[in-house]
Amino acid sequence: MKTVTNWTGLSDALRGASVAMGNFDGVHRGHHSVIDAARRPDAPLGVVTFEPHPREVFAPDAPPFRLMNAEARANRLERLGVDVLFELPFIPALAGLGAEAFARDVLAEGLGVSHVVVGADFHFGKGRQGTAQTLQEFGQRFGFDVTVMPLVGKADGAFSSTAIRTALTEGRVADAADMLGHRHRIDGKVLHGAKRGRDLGYPTANMTVDGLHLPRLGVYAVQVQVRNGPHQGLYDGVASLGVRPMFGVNTPNFEVHIFDFKGDLYDAHLSVALVEYLRPEARFDSLEALIAQMDQDSAQARRILSAAGS
Repeated sequence: MKTVTNWTGLSDALRGASVAMGNFDGVHRGHHSVIDAARRPDAPLGVVTFEPHPREVFAPDAPPFRLMNAEARANRLERLGVDVLFELPFIPALAGLGAEAFARDVLAEGLGVSHVVVGADFHFGKGRQGTAQTLQEFGQRFGFDVTVMPLVGKADGAFSSTAIRTALTEGRVADAADMLGHRHRIDGKVLHGAKRGRDLGYPTANMTVDGLHLPRLGVYAVQVQVRNGPHQGLYDGVASLGVRPMFGVNTPNFEVHIFDFKGDLYDAHLSVALVEYLRPEARFDSLEALIAQMDQDSAQARRILSAAGS
């Protein structure tokens, strides 16, 4: 998949795409329907999205809400067969465009799209003045087709990022996966940590969760994809998401222990799927008690992952 971050000066080879457009946070099953509707046999499949998320720009002091960072979103879109990701920088020049100017300058003249698919609740342009219906009108004027997809879901409501956040906050990772259409993942580069896990017999790969909506703090059975480097592949493991109360650390951190792994993962990029929530984060009276609990967590995670498969 090719990623494009500029809507001007686009090569002819990338023009004429049939695109799904939206923020696609989580790339959930509702998003899948929009992307599937953009598939055409005679045009590249594209996605138009924005980085950073507009909500981060307009409400910078709001609590972190994103289900996935840009890397995770790109990984998921590539898995869905997207040919080109138009990841447009949400800078003042773009944020200040009215709905008509966005349709003309960005979609028609900049990207040269042939077809645009959006959800029924889609808004665009300065002040969210544009709707799915006005996009259809602009498409007729500026020479691209527009398809508006109805919201999809179950009897209890449409699939939404808000409902997925709620499920993750409560540790209901299976419910979140049902709405997503895939297991929730935390993606990113392995960072250098305090290396306490190595001293305890449980070396961990440390990853940041900055800017992300936090699932329930605690311990999870996980499946790990190492996306690059000499150890590229799929592994089982156990992970802790929390503030490490035993060591007086207050910043949320994600630590992943891969079973039976030997090697250096620093600077590798991981994609870690949450398979099942095991227990809340806890403080222990001694390191021996902590290690005993880690042994129990690992044994439980191995059983769960053996039954879950891939």
